[in-house]
Amino acid sequence: MLEFGQSMQEPAGDDLIRDSSEATFMADVVDASMEVPVIVDFWAPWCGPCKTLTPTLEQAVRDARGKVRLVKVNVDENQMIASQMRVQSIPAVFGFVGGRPVDGFMGAQSAGEIKRFIDALIAQSPAGDGGLAEALEAAEQMLEEGAVADAAQTFAAILGEEPGNMTALAGLARAHIALGETDRAQALIDGAPDEGRNDPAIAAVRAQLELASDTQDAGEVAEAQARVDASPDDLQARFDLALAQVSAGQSAEAIDTLLDLFGRDREWNEGAAKEQLFKLFDALGPKDPAAQRGRRRLSSMIFA
Repeated sequence: MLEFGQSMQEPAGDDLIRDSSEATFMADVVDASMEVPVIVDFWAPWCGPCKTLTPTLEQAVRDARGKVRLVKVNVDENQMIASQMRVQSIPAVFGFVGGRPVDGFMGAQSAGEIKRFIDALIAQSPAGDGGLAEALEAAEQMLEEGAVADAAQTFAAILGEEPGNMTALAGLARAHIALGETDRAQALIDGAPDEGRNDPAIAAVRAQLELASDTQDAGEVAEAQARVDASPDDLQARFDLALAQVSAGQSAEAIDTLLDLFGRDREWNEGAAKEQLFKLFDALGPKDPAAQRGRRRLSSMIFA
């Protein structure tokens, strides 16, 4: 007898499709989505629409041939995760890219709608940049080496070939930031197509621009640290210290300060610490070691 969650055509492979729990959710979803998009399917054995949706999701994931993974979460057995994701009805599906949810839907969907959902997730993944990877890599290297004008020209040329390439659009915006042309960078990000607004590369530049705005009046780190030392319970002082650290380029230290603030009072100032952490994570990018460690620590605190 076929049990719910088992494919009707072939067994679900551990590499593409797996069940998850509160103990493994971080590794299965948050960490794994740093490399490839992960779809999370919240289901329950008594849910009729789930029995229709899940096999369709499984087949669509197999058809994607490794460009996306599926993680299934039984809400009856993992109520804390469902609560944290604010799942109010099932089936509920979320797409994770770069360690955070970027899209989702509730209820049964057609095979065509699911394919479009998966295609959109793949497009947001760093691995989904098509055949222009070498040109993008060259442009990134130019930018790192200070050949900003050449990098801008290369990113612009890529966009000429593939107007929907969000990685190239974000690269061109970063080149304008490096040239001190923040207004042009902001215009590029504001003009991104709707389907690309949640792209991790676009989110990174948007976060960089927001951080620049947030920290333009930040003071010196030493002065901010002195205020924290004088008043350890002053959460605003801790937040100001984090902004000063960001302004000084001390990203890892700023992440630690914000995590400490979040641990003291996660709802302070309408969740300002978590919001600022997400800006930092986005600005640093999914491969930055400090951002990766920070995401894991924040997820541990949220799901603890």
